[in-house]
Amino acid sequence: MANAHAKPAGHERIETSNFLMIVLVLLTVIVGGIVEIVPLFFQRSTTQPVENLKPYTPLQLAGRDVYIREGCYNCHSQMIRPLRAETLRYGHYSVAGEFVYDHPFQWGSKRTGPDLARVGGKYSDEWHRLHLSNPRDLVPESNMPAYAWLAGRSVDPQDMAPRMRALRTVGVPYTDEQIAAAAEEVKGKSEMEAVIAYLQVLGTALKR
Repeated sequence: MANAHAKPAGHERIETSNFLMIVLVLLTVIVGGIVEIVPLFFQRSTTQPVENLKPYTPLQLAGRDVYIREGCYNCHSQMIRPLRAETLRYGHYSVAGEFVYDHPFQWGSKRTGPDLARVGGKYSDEWHRLHLSNPRDLVPESNMPAYAWLAGRSVDPQDMAPRMRALRTVGVPYTDEQIAAAAEEVKGKSEMEAVIAYLQVLGTALKR
């Protein structure tokens, strides 16, 4: 007769111990994550900018801040997948080198509205102004809210230098001269102008 008090062996012990199972699962996830993620920090394709990529100008950077503040990323992705249906509609698939100056980057999969990864240069500034003022004037089926009030809000020039210095600490190559000139470059500009400037640069580095 088998010993009823014998200790369970191997996988039986793991399967009968909730604590041991949790510990081993966490260890597996941690090791797998390290193996998958750490090499990306050393690959040129994920750490080096694509040719022609430049840091955002002060006005574009201000527009990006407004874009994030207003939650535009909740409805618009900026990541074109390498699938035929995607590239036919939106253009070249997204690559990490396009976004090395984005902190945080705006990749995502939510598409209540169209992907914006290649929207730069697709429409005129006036088209964007009309679209932001009342989307349904240009796209009758749109459920996007109107942002006409952005035209009445000015970009704060004093905000730009501190933001650019902070970005420089994480690797964005802003020069002292660019930072010093930032306030003057956005002086008198509205938040709508800033958002349009940001949208008009999206995807243009890879297009060129």
